[in-house]
Amino acid sequence: MTVSATDVDLSEILFWARPQAERMEAFKRLRELDRPVFVHENKIPFVGHGPGYRALVRHADVSEASRNAGVFSSEPTANSVVDMPRWMAVYFGSMINMDDPRHARLRRIVSRAFTPRVLSKMEEDLQRAATRIVDEAIAEGPGDFVTQIAARLPVQVICDMMGIPPELHPRVLRATNIILGNADSEYTGIAPELNRWNVGRGLVKLMAAGRELNRLAARLGRRRRGDSTGDLTSMLVNGEESLTPQELGSFFILLVVAGSETTRNAISHGLKLLTDHPAQRELLVDDFDGRIPGAVDEIIRYSTPVIQFRRTVTREHEMNGQVYQKGDKVLLFYNSANRDEAVFADPDVFDITRHPNPHVGFGGPGPHYCLGAHLARREVTVMFRELFTRMPAIRAAGEPSYLLSNFINGVKHLPYTT
Repeated sequence: MTVSATDVDLSEILFWARPQAERMEAFKRLRELDRPVFVHENKIPFVGHGPGYRALVRHADVSEASRNAGVFSSEPTANSVVDMPRWMAVYFGSMINMDDPRHARLRRIVSRAFTPRVLSKMEEDLQRAATRIVDEAIAEGPGDFVTQIAARLPVQVICDMMGIPPELHPRVLRATNIILGNADSEYTGIAPELNRWNVGRGLVKLMAAGRELNRLAARLGRRRRGDSTGDLTSMLVNGEESLTPQELGSFFILLVVAGSETTRNAISHGLKLLTDHPAQRELLVDDFDGRIPGAVDEIIRYSTPVIQFRRTVTREHEMNGQVYQKGDKVLLFYNSANRDEAVFADPDVFDITRHPNPHVGFGGPGPHYCLGAHLARREVTVMFRELFTRMPAIRAAGEPSYLLSNFINGVKHLPYTT
């Protein structure tokens, strides 16, 4: 189907219900325009709206805006098209919604979670979790790849890092699904008619889920303060620099949402891509250790689990022929940048040997590049090694059921066979 750039409304939630190939064709048309398109915002109950935003769809624009945090600010919010009101920011106002020096302080503290020593210690835990998940999947038999396998690993890893007991892991997963699927009736329980009042009801569900995760982490932080048990929560609330209970709660939401969803969707998309491209799968299996790094990056480039983040312009600025004014909003569409023909040869071809592969699937270069990128790569690597070793015939057995979202390229369900 041929899509005209004038037919594309990125603010319309029904656009994000279109088939993925159709959406990528729409972004291709937007990249062909001589300047970023301006998109009007929809009014959202309880929140309001602004005039709109410029959609940055080219790799060069996304990369430059990511590097230049002085002009393209993450404040007042990066993870919401609308300005996040205080009653939302109290739960979702994490460091991704901050500029330096506040961002630098929090990033310095939470980077303790991603030191080589911590990640090395985590490797055994990661392998044990993957082994246990595959053990149970083999015992259960083929069903839904997402719920049986892909969604379980990152939640277990992150909850174990934080010291959250296993009996609470299902609550964390359920709340995470609601936060990222607040427009999806399967996760919210709200009727699927996409009118503005149902969107508002989805926001109420979003707030309840955010409050639940925030309070869970904050309570744990208060218990760990002065009584370290060696888990990540203990590291973050003790020492000369530490997180307040509120900061810890917001960080946990960021960690479990960004870390969990990126990894689970990379694993899910990965199985489907390797099923649809058997020659690529054969290449990977023939030399798993040699080719898995390239395969992981190509899966993330091709699927781009996190679709976009927002920036707000701090002063008049010209970039690639477009003049931006103070207060202007821009959205950085990583999914489009990762298919930019100016950077990637045959961008719509899935190629695990692609080199170089300067994708922006973990965010563009600059201060907000994903702290957990190395952990995410390790999780995907360990899970695929476990699957291809112990379930060598595993394949996707049908089409995925996709999350309705303009933020996460999510897979809710994926039938599989062994």
